[in-house]
Amino acid sequence: MELRLEVVQVPVSDVDRAKAFYTDKLGFVLDHDVKHIPGMRVVQLTPPGSATSIVIGTGMTSMVPGSLEGLQLVVPDMDAARSELLLRGAPVSEAQDMGGFAFAYFSDPDGNRWVIQEIPAKDMQSRQ
Repeated sequence: MELRLEVVQVPVSDVDRAKAFYTDKLGFVLDHDVKHIPGMRVVQLTPPGSATSIVIGTGMTSMVPGSLEGLQLVVPDMDAARSELLLRGAPVSEAQDMGGFAFAYFSDPDGNRWVIQEIPAKDMQSRQ
């Protein structure tokens, strides 16, 4: 059996504002923005280098906007990732060393909370 987590819904109140945040501030790639049926809009976005996408939109979930927390974006170099995100205007916290691994945090405009976790490239290769 093969089970792959490839799409995670992120509840937002304003789809266009969230789409702009994820593409402009975080550099996510816009995969598609479609209206399947009246009242349902699906916007799928993928972080650079990721096999998993997020989906925002209308008419898809009963989750409260801003209620999601703990999604992690894994990077091989925290300093480089933070620098790029800060240059883009993303509200990323200072990095914290948690015993050999660094973590930083940010929230989207609705308050959905994300974590950036540094796993150095050499450690990433040993996980594969």
